[in-house]
Amino acid sequence: MRSILRYIVALIFIASGFVKAVDLKGFSFKLEEYFSPVVFDLPFLEKYALAFAIGVVLLELVLGFMLLLKIKLKQTLYALIALCIFFGFLTFYSAYYNVVTDCGCFGDALKFTPWQSFWKDITLLVLLIILAFLYRKREESEVVRFGKIPLLGVFILIMLFVMFCGIVHEPMIDFRAYAIGTDLAAEKKKISDNPSQYKTFYSLKNLKTGEVKKVNQDDYINKEYWKDANWQIEDGKTTSEIVKKGYESEISKFKIEDNHGNDVTGNILDEPKVILVFTYKPKDADPELVKKTEIKALTEKAKVYGVSTQPDFYKQIPNYMMDEVAIKTIARSNPFILVLEKGKIVEKLGAKDYLNN
Repeated sequence: MRSILRYIVALIFIASGFVKAVDLKGFSFKLEEYFSPVVFDLPFLEKYALAFAIGVVLLELVLGFMLLLKIKLKQTLYALIALCIFFGFLTFYSAYYNVVTDCGCFGDALKFTPWQSFWKDITLLVLLIILAFLYRKREESEVVRFGKIPLLGVFILIMLFVMFCGIVHEPMIDFRAYAIGTDLAAEKKKISDNPSQYKTFYSLKNLKTGEVKKVNQDDYINKEYWKDANWQIEDGKTTSEIVKKGYESEISKFKIEDNHGNDVTGNILDEPKVILVFTYKPKDADPELVKKTEIKALTEKAKVYGVSTQPDFYKQIPNYMMDEVAIKTIARSNPFILVLEKGKIVEKLGAKDYLNN
């Protein structure tokens, strides 16, 4: 029984580490959110986000594999318990203060709400404590059984290769909503045909009885609460809540605007073929690399547009704008190339790979 539980917990940590290792830059973007002024206010750490991401993912993968093979079992369990406490703190903070809406625990492969992430960490913590109790009398051998260390070494090398590919090129496995083959135009239509519906809710207090009740906007009008002077809307307690969940997709964030704030997304998705050059941090982009990317893109038989966070960044192609976070859900390089045909993603490359292609 304890072996089965150990296998399950180990595989969860390995799976969690693997999906982050595949898209390490994506996980580093998530860490940047935690370091930002609106969360922990540690902006000086943002430039080290990728290094932190590598360290955290390696720790998760190595400890998970060591648990699977029973290498230094007690020390491994204690280390995993400490790691779970750390993750639990982050996810609780995210959930309680609603500052990071997705912890990135399983990358883009599996999305959790902040509270789901927190309870996932608590569940793992409880399971690890149970394992530590079940293996409390295990005598640790000073010599690890032959073959385990080489196997661990091979595993680490494979994971380092996967991480390297994800940093230098595109992720080997793309779990994102913007994978090649995704029809952005079709996704946009699904969203518009089946939107989520929201209603305003008021907190009403009866001045005579002190009773407090929550009433939606329709009942407030239809039941004529507005006519009754005894019922007063409490300041600061009006909320907007979803009453019907529509079609949800990350593609809803795909919104390209011109320099005057006009939405040009539909026009771009209607083009027979279009090359979009994305840059999420214009100030950090290599000017020469951007210039060469623009020149090559203009030789293609397609419309070419530049999309960044500032209105006059590109010098040779039309400038459009998009939110930095939205660009980061698409791009893993700075700059980055996305090729669309009638709104369908047919190619995506970092600028360096595009120039060498």
